[in-house]
Amino acid sequence: MSLRTWSRRFLRQLGGANPFAGNVATTRVPLLGFGRPSLPFPHPGNYREPIRILDTFFWDVDRKQGSGKHNRYLDVPGLPHVLVTREPAVIRAVLSETGDQPGQFDRDTAPSKGIARATGEDTLLYANGALWRRQKKLAAPSFSRTTLFQPEKFHGFEQTFRKTVAERLDRLRARQAARSERVSRIALDAEIGVVMLEMLVNNFFGGSIPYEELRDRYIPSMVGLIDYMVTDTVSSFLSRRPAWLARARADFETLTDIAMAGRADGRALWAQFKSEAPDEALRSNIRVFLAGALEATSSFASWALSHLSRAPEIQERLYQEVKDINVYDPQNLAQSSTLHRVLEETLRLTPSLYFLPRLATVDTWVETADGRKLFIPEGTHVVLDVWHANRCEDFWGVAATGYPAESFAPDRWEALARQGRSAKEILHFGFGHGPRICPGKFLGLLEVGLVVGAFVKLFRFQAVTKRTLAKAGVSTKPADRVLINLELR
Repeated sequence: MSLRTWSRRFLRQLGGANPFAGNVATTRVPLLGFGRPSLPFPHPGNYREPIRILDTFFWDVDRKQGSGKHNRYLDVPGLPHVLVTREPAVIRAVLSETGDQPGQFDRDTAPSKGIARATGEDTLLYANGALWRRQKKLAAPSFSRTTLFQPEKFHGFEQTFRKTVAERLDRLRARQAARSERVSRIALDAEIGVVMLEMLVNNFFGGSIPYEELRDRYIPSMVGLIDYMVTDTVSSFLSRRPAWLARARADFETLTDIAMAGRADGRALWAQFKSEAPDEALRSNIRVFLAGALEATSSFASWALSHLSRAPEIQERLYQEVKDINVYDPQNLAQSSTLHRVLEETLRLTPSLYFLPRLATVDTWVETADGRKLFIPEGTHVVLDVWHANRCEDFWGVAATGYPAESFAPDRWEALARQGRSAKEILHFGFGHGPRICPGKFLGLLEVGLVVGAFVKLFRFQAVTKRTLAKAGVSTKPADRVLINLELR
């Protein structure tokens, strides 16, 4: 940017000129104000509460009209523009125009610098342009619907889960017998994380790590490392390297070695992986998939069980559908309509990926499906706020779906189906959308469907608290760690 252009833009910013144009209205968020949830940007005092930062963009917007209350921008003289949108039509338009072609949006890598330093920059998560396209061609096919949604390939997941649940059931029975307990209180999130990592490492990649070793060694290391990634992204100068960090990184590398080792022998799903790429070209993506199993997929399962713990009638309806299922393959799971709705509603109300970052590489016009247009200047950081989009009454509330937007209501999806609304029309963006949709979507659906269905079949469970808040970092999770009262059926 030339000095003259910069000076002109600086003066426009000082004057409050709107840098965006078109008939999709945008409104400015003041940098300073009283009573707001937070400052509208991350800093060392608020970076651990990113949802509160996003809350600020939509605080007190009822006075705004039309799409201006859904598309909010921050304009600080001398710094790039920031556009935060919770309007589904705009989110969809930007995601559809994301890719490696000239004029398309790149993934904004600023929010994931800490992740890239831990996993590598040459990944589907972090890379842009031609490098991203090559990585997608290398890694994504192994996670596709065609590869995964076949019962004979899914049996390994199901067998591991049966073994893990049997061990958990035996421990719970022993504990109840020793204490004469009918009901046990437990925080489920740690157990869910172990199950997800075990299914990915042992069944998907062909490893053979004992359950206890995953629980006692690898889970603590990865949880600590993932937490460190968040701090390292926002303020790397504050990221002092604690004593345990070297050990956690070493454990992560060992776990990656174990996952990669199955390739040489064609174990598990490596048998379906057809590529001449050397191991080193895949290694960073394997790290991302391992971290994703513990983070995003565990978040998905944790939220589903958390919601069900506060919805006993839905829990019992789901039990009636899964009680006679003895083999948890995709065909049987698909027959449970309640399970399907629970998963969709979980992704809508509490998405693991609560915002999707994009960057305008050039001055760009985007057009929504209903023909409206929005001009986004070059260099704009575009935050696609999925969390607030899915909780906005205008888009998901009583008038649109028959249920309040902030309520967990799986029957919402039946109501939408009766309206004749197709899945393409009602996007919750739980796995993203467009060319950069999450490659682990179908794997995640299989894993979480299996976990939730089998858990409901074995247990009755009730939340200890009336509601739970969201804790957000790399992904969102229930702040109470899914604390429930658990009872054997």
